[in-house]
Amino acid sequence: MQAYRFNDFTSLDDLRLHDEAEPTPQRGEVLIAVRAVSLNYRDIAMVKGRYPRAVKKGLVPTSDGAGEVVAVGEGVEAWQAGDRVMGLFHPRWFGGPMSAMMGRESYGDQTDGWLAERKVVSQEAIVRVPDHLSYEEAATLPCAGLTAWTALSGPTPIRAGHSVLVQGTGGVSIFALQLARAVGATVFATTSSATKAARLTEMGAAAVVNYVDEPEWGKRVRALSDGRGVDCVVEVGGPGTINQSLRAVALGGEIASIGFLSSENPGIDFFGLKLSSATFRNITVGDRTGLQALSRAMSAAKLKPVIDKIFPFDAARDAFAHLDRGAHFGKVVVRGKV
Repeated sequence: MQAYRFNDFTSLDDLRLHDEAEPTPQRGEVLIAVRAVSLNYRDIAMVKGRYPRAVKKGLVPTSDGAGEVVAVGEGVEAWQAGDRVMGLFHPRWFGGPMSAMMGRESYGDQTDGWLAERKVVSQEAIVRVPDHLSYEEAATLPCAGLTAWTALSGPTPIRAGHSVLVQGTGGVSIFALQLARAVGATVFATTSSATKAARLTEMGAAAVVNYVDEPEWGKRVRALSDGRGVDCVVEVGGPGTINQSLRAVALGGEIASIGFLSSENPGIDFFGLKLSSATFRNITVGDRTGLQALSRAMSAAKLKPVIDKIFPFDAARDAFAHLDRGAHFGKVVVRGKV
């Protein structure tokens, strides 16, 4: 079989295709023919030295994959050949509090990820693909979809009458827009593109703020929400956007901290945080229970992930380059090699 590996992290050119032995499932494991893999910003951040944790070289990249079970190991009863499945972002976080050991099995930075023709995983580390989704669509759920779900279903779950702010048009933000609108929440969005703003409006955003034209976009969002602010900010920018998020969030609202897209780091406005009475909740994607709940919600509402572009397996490096350019709207996917 063939698998991609990052031999080094000097540039995307370090992503190389290798011929490798066919993996064999052991007791309690399943062998999956990988039909689709979706990319996340973390996959680019590792190459550019922006990832907040140490990264091992030589690994198969990517954390999100979907495919077909082709063989099962001894003792596997929950799955059989032909089942359509998707992997967990955290392969051993099934529910409850996070384990301190969880990061040691993180795909793409500590252990081999999904950008390969075949992958062996534990029978516990997969979830069934919703019937109405293709493999390409399902591959977008384990990280981006689940992260958005976790952000919106916290201690005070978003529901009708609530308001949400999403930043940009990456996978998490688009999923958050879809999920929030599905429950009747009002969604505001930011972008720097008029074309993307039009698409966000078509998807149900109540208003879109151009953050280049309005650098104080947090104040603008507060004004758009009748001066109250939003109940939840899906914060994907990180250090460069957090202070504007503090201006946008309602008194006692929540900032769901997810990403680190911004390279700026002016420091957090401590008194802005203090006076906002907002909860700052750090999101680490989610567990298997959350992915199962997201799958049920997607099926009930017949929601379809937004995919910007699908690349063939042999053009995986082009997919990474496309994501790196930042012009995408939704998810970038690599189709498995059949």
